[in-house]
Amino acid sequence: MSKIRGVVLVLWLAGITQASELRVGWAEVDVTPDMRAGPVFIAGFGQNRKATDIADPIMARGVVLSDGQKTFAIVSVDVIGLFHANVERIRSQLQGIDQVIISSTHNHEGPDTLGLWGPAPTKSGVDPKYMQRLERGIVEVIESARRGLQPVTARIGRIALPDLIHDTREPFVKHDELVALRFIDRQGKDAGLIVQWNCHPETLDSKNTKISADFVGYTVQELKSRFGCPVVYLTGTVGGLLTSLRVPITDDQGKELKDGTFEKTERFGKKLAAAAATALERGEPIELTPFQARTRVVFVPCDNKIYQALRRIKVLDREAFHWDGDPRQARPADDSTQRIALKTEIGWWRLGELDIAAIPGEIYSELVLNQVPDPAPEGADFPDAPREPAIYEQLSARHRMTIGLANDEIGYILPKRLWDEKAPFTYGRKTAPYGEINSLGPEAGPILCEEFRRLVRGE
Repeated sequence: MSKIRGVVLVLWLAGITQASELRVGWAEVDVTPDMRAGPVFIAGFGQNRKATDIADPIMARGVVLSDGQKTFAIVSVDVIGLFHANVERIRSQLQGIDQVIISSTHNHEGPDTLGLWGPAPTKSGVDPKYMQRLERGIVEVIESARRGLQPVTARIGRIALPDLIHDTREPFVKHDELVALRFIDRQGKDAGLIVQWNCHPETLDSKNTKISADFVGYTVQELKSRFGCPVVYLTGTVGGLLTSLRVPITDDQGKELKDGTFEKTERFGKKLAAAAATALERGEPIELTPFQARTRVVFVPCDNKIYQALRRIKVLDREAFHWDGDPRQARPADDSTQRIALKTEIGWWRLGELDIAAIPGEIYSELVLNQVPDPAPEGADFPDAPREPAIYEQLSARHRMTIGLANDEIGYILPKRLWDEKAPFTYGRKTAPYGEINSLGPEAGPILCEEFRRLVRGE
């Protein structure tokens, strides 16, 4: 009897060992739009910015991870954003994947994938055929990466880079931590990298008419060259607005390079790659198994009058729901609905010693780092609004990471007590600050942060 128990114990322990083995696979697909198929409208600044050429490719890059029991996938695409409906269609084509995060780099030099940057404010810039191709490409990335799963170990590096981002809105709070993961195969070779950074890819600015991945493309290519392996770049906290514009970058002779140039964009991308390499060289081992995850559909009221109008004329192609105050359930809206909500999603992953917050838009650093001002600045529209539960305050693992624009793009996510549409304006401004115009409304931040808190706690 004791021998049988011993055999059972050995088999049970073997099962634990097998379940805890980390395996990872990588893939990428070129999803650059075909300019011969019709006009390509570039997203991110004003309307009717038609592409005239292709400077570098738009890519979908992905990694699939397995702990022997669960299989998770992360894909990053060099576009302005994807809606939750796009993600749901992609998921419906996948089998055997337990969790999926599809994020966009929020690239301001790629094709319009949301609708806001067409030939006129009332006309969408989205090409439906291109979107179908993009969704197929993402499915292909995940399926290909899964086929390439191999055993690896992992290391993590972090580095603060305050001089590589510019914050355009007071109070100036920079989420300046770059997080990088390095995966090493059984032969001791680099199998792949994940780099997460918090910055708008918009160095080429508003006058550029060449399709490009902006600095992200240069960062990825430089790291691929240095390490000889695939690289997935993830955008994190970019609300506020954290940008590469107005970041001083000089050439080899010390001359400052101008915004809107490929020279600055390339130099910025390579500097970011060098910083990521430094972080990885100083890195430490990390256990990324076992896997846990929770996700939740959340309904957020859409009080943005512009978004409401654009949705009605199908420039923004999103289903509306009746808002009755419950962020967890809502019925489809009809024409008589006075206040609407949009359906989105939040997520929490724990990969061993790493917590990941999956946020469906451009969240402000204040909400991630627990730096919402107290008291509220004079002139705020809601000075008595409670401070939201900060994202990183909910994460208890040894390491943490934010993935922004994860499984949706709902725009800026602000602290309610910084909301500032009405005069007098905060911080002595003479006009309203930028941000609110591209947000669902003042309730988005409180709802998403509170639901994330409850999600992590399993409530």
